[in-house]
Amino acid sequence: MKGFTHFMSGVAVASFGPWAIEAAMQGNPLFFVLGGACGILPDTIDFKFYRFFYHHDVYVTPDPINPDPQFVADEIARAVAIAVDEKRYVDVKLVSIRLGADFWQQYSVKLDNEKGEVLVKFGPVVNTGQVPVEGTENRYPAIGRAPLKTKVIQTYDARLKVDIFDGPSIGLKPLDNGDLDLEFLPWHREWSHSLTIGAILGVLVGAVAWLASGWTMAWQCFVTIAACYGVHVVEDQLGHMGSNIFYPLTKLRTPGLQWMHSGDGLPNFLTIWIGCLLIFWNLYRYQPDMTFHFGFMHLMWVGLIAPGLLFAAIRWVLTRGQNVAVVKGDGVDDEWNEMKASGA
Repeated sequence: MKGFTHFMSGVAVASFGPWAIEAAMQGNPLFFVLGGACGILPDTIDFKFYRFFYHHDVYVTPDPINPDPQFVADEIARAVAIAVDEKRYVDVKLVSIRLGADFWQQYSVKLDNEKGEVLVKFGPVVNTGQVPVEGTENRYPAIGRAPLKTKVIQTYDARLKVDIFDGPSIGLKPLDNGDLDLEFLPWHREWSHSLTIGAILGVLVGAVAWLASGWTMAWQCFVTIAACYGVHVVEDQLGHMGSNIFYPLTKLRTPGLQWMHSGDGLPNFLTIWIGCLLIFWNLYRYQPDMTFHFGFMHLMWVGLIAPGLLFAAIRWVLTRGQNVAVVKGDGVDDEWNEMKASGA
């Protein structure tokens, strides 16, 4: 899911702590701040810090003066050969090509298992807004091709496209049958996306809180941090890429349920909206001397079910008889593009 969605989910989870409501009523938003921060923290660690320290075995660095698609194809094929011959995980970094302060040479990589080759095509020059510069579409019409030593299996539909800012990374993991599994952004959702890391962070902050304010503040901080950090991991499991849920007990990412993509509008909107309703409910039920009373199901009916049914009915009337196709990208591809758009 998107960053703001994770943030609101963390705040919503924090609001279930009676101590968070009590502190907020006294003018102290500490637990709500902790909830929102921990809700977005796993992605912040990955995209803002960890990726800059991650080691890659092969850096594919095209020449910006004389870009050659064949060089890129040969380097990727070489990385595949290393993974096959040495039977080990190989990390590959596709380096972006900067042409100026606001211009980047775009190129794309396709792994064709039917023909057993990798194809590289240089696209147009784009600006930092990823808008193609007119007249550069066919600047480099040649296509680079190189044979692959084995099949490289992509279990997601993220596009291997390199353009602005930082280029993506791919991991080549040997499988038992001799093929390679391609992992997009191997540094993402690794150790940071773990329930155990959330618990450890809660222990560390709780220890500081214990020294500063005693045991009560310590366990309240621990529960808030572990729960709000954990909800991020759980939400990511609904997508395709999954997370390394119990690191360091587990070493690999557990595949997601593939129910949604992180960039899908409806799941993100519903998560934020339900989070707002839950925050409202938790604030309401701890207020003394309320003059108007309602139950949780009443709130859900008025705030969620009835508007949802109305929206579905209007959508059906407006689109009946039409085949509405929605183009989707992979969850991690959506996150990568969102990160690049933010200028990270």
